[in-house]
Amino acid sequence: MPRGLSRRDFIKAGAGGLALASLGLGGFIASAKETSPDKAEARIRNRPGEADADWAFVVDVDKCIGCGRCVLACKLENRVPLDPLLNRTWVERYVVTRDREVHIDSPGAGVNGFPRLPGATLGEPQILKAFFVPKLCNQCENPPCVSVCPVNATYKTRDGIILIDQGRCIGCRYCIIACPYGARYFLPDAPVTPSGHARVVDKCTWCYHRITKGLNPACVEACPVGARLFGNLRDDQGVVAGLLKEKAVNVLKPALGTKPRVYYLGLGHWVQ
Repeated sequence: MPRGLSRRDFIKAGAGGLALASLGLGGFIASAKETSPDKAEARIRNRPGEADADWAFVVDVDKCIGCGRCVLACKLENRVPLDPLLNRTWVERYVVTRDREVHIDSPGAGVNGFPRLPGATLGEPQILKAFFVPKLCNQCENPPCVSVCPVNATYKTRDGIILIDQGRCIGCRYCIIACPYGARYFLPDAPVTPSGHARVVDKCTWCYHRITKGLNPACVEACPVGARLFGNLRDDQGVVAGLLKEKAVNVLKPALGTKPRVYYLGLGHWVQ
């Protein structure tokens, strides 16, 4: 994957706050202090969970502009290292040419946005279509990652969210191999980690420490165009529940039978 944000840029963003203010993301630092993910996840195994919640995530591909604010907000909220290879969420650009070839890129996971297509822009003869696809953990109803964990570090909460007990994880990486969506990564030694553990597996949690307090995931809050939506399907008056009733949606790799709970609007047949 091409180069992304440097560690020096990360330190400057975290310490100075000026870059965050210019992006409208400064609030995530304060939010992270109030909803600390490591403290929240440490209590999850001993709590009943939200029995009346049926969480769902909707991504509107037609709205996404590939700005990367969602990627940065996720890293800051969840203390994910700003290494371009370590991401709980990322954005891919799909470019379909006239010969029906699909070209995919994701420089630095999209955290800095995307450069102009070299030698071509949308509307020129050789480009048929170009669009951005945000990706994250699909929080599957039938998660293959759970059954392969030999120490039960990956588990499903009562409200259907797949989490990792990083204090228990032995870093065997079986779950990384089992996930068909590439949503998991191995967390090496780093000065900043989500829960203070290194050499363990990490992934998107849909900001479980936030949603269980009635807040949206950080990436949803950061999106300037409303391309990411989150809600409880049992809330009949909610925006997400209404969208899924009224709009045609797609999921990634439906033939696998994992039953993803990330639903896409405008995905089309180019993305599998």
